[in-house]
Amino acid sequence: MKIIVPMAGRGSRLRPHTLTVPKPLIPVAGKPIVHRLVEDIAGVLNEPIDEIAFILGDPAFFGDEVVESLKALAIDLGAKPTIYWQLDPKGTGHAIMCAAPSLSGPAVIAYADTLIRADFNLDKDADSVIWTKVVDNPEAYGVVNLNEKNEITQLVEKPTEFVSNQAVIGIYYFKDVAELKKELQYVLDNNIINGGEYQINDGIKRMMAAGKIFKTGTVTEWMDCGNKEVTVETNRRMLGFLAEANAPLIAASVSNSNSKIIPPCFIGEGVVLKNSTVGPYVSIGQGTIIEESNVKNSIIQTNSVVKNATLDNAMIGNNAIFDGNFTNVSIGDYSELK
Repeated sequence: MKIIVPMAGRGSRLRPHTLTVPKPLIPVAGKPIVHRLVEDIAGVLNEPIDEIAFILGDPAFFGDEVVESLKALAIDLGAKPTIYWQLDPKGTGHAIMCAAPSLSGPAVIAYADTLIRADFNLDKDADSVIWTKVVDNPEAYGVVNLNEKNEITQLVEKPTEFVSNQAVIGIYYFKDVAELKKELQYVLDNNIINGGEYQINDGIKRMMAAGKIFKTGTVTEWMDCGNKEVTVETNRRMLGFLAEANAPLIAASVSNSNSKIIPPCFIGEGVVLKNSTVGPYVSIGQGTIIEESNVKNSIIQTNSVVKNATLDNAMIGNNAIFDGNFTNVSIGDYSELK
């Protein structure tokens, strides 16, 4: 089994945090989004992972440190790491084809901007599985249409009339991903463009037209990381799941001076807490100092300083300094508010 992870986007909706850090590397509950996604998929597949292929964007942005962290992630899971580059952003289908040498055999393709809780028992009768989540507003998503056999017959993007309430979340299984490769090559060769880009859906539709059987897999939780508001909410939900699983969340090296921690919280190595109340639902990266503050429902990344603050629904980047009275803030790396 292979895992293919397209992650070349710049994450413009999560700025300023993605001006210096690729969105899939933004930490949620103390761990980068892409690390959580890949580890979760590997943990529920119940099959050995032979290779994990990452498709990155501009090498000037996705630098050596990112590449090495992704290689280490794959190796830790017992898989061969492979790095590909999408130097020209031409859509989801084009991104997948940038990993063409790895597109053979059984594979899961997972876009690295979402986190899930799911049952990955694969339907062996299906040529492909598309994971979906029941939503209240299907008109805002791409959805699947099913026949009487519960086979996917159609993909509809943001339907104006009701088709179904099962939204596509961006995780796919292919019994032989070479079939998708063949159809996406046709899409590229014949310049089939939707929304100005080459889309994975056009390859999937061609597979359906050729008689391939597509089934749905349903996730119980789908957590987006598209913008600051939903990323903070995803952090809250993930901390809840980790607390239920009794996962260790507070490093032994945390220095606590007259401060109260209200769980669940993730607090990284070397964090210093002084005269503060932290939690619930707070993630604090290593080396950060929180002083004379009250922080809840927030993400604060590494090596930052927060003083005299009351924070709720806040997101503060790396190496930032915040000293003030604002509550709902979003401050990028190396920023200073004093």
